[in-house]
Amino acid sequence: MPYPAYLIVTVISWAGVLAGLFAFAHALTQRADAYAAADRKTKPIWLAITGGSTVAMALFGFFGPGMIFWLAGLIASLVYIVDVRPKLIEVQRGGQNW
Repeated sequence: MPYPAYLIVTVISWAGVLAGLFAFAHALTQRADAYAAADRKTKPIWLAITGGSTVAMALFGFFGPGMIFWLAGLIASLVYIVDVRPKLIEVQRGGQNW
């Protein structure tokens, strides 16, 4: 693979890992009862999902035979970031809509 293409693939791979780390860190720092109040899965389940997805993205790169695992990990992390995280923030702030 030419060098610029390799650099782009490497940046994409590690950006996914960073997104997974962000999702895991956020899940770790939230109160356990907020997950139930937001009508989402429990905190240990989301820690397992985000942690497992981060490990999968770190082990398997964006380009290669394990790309399907990297992609599944990215999707799991993004589901947490886009769906669960806003609900947790809303619940913990009292659900006020300004």
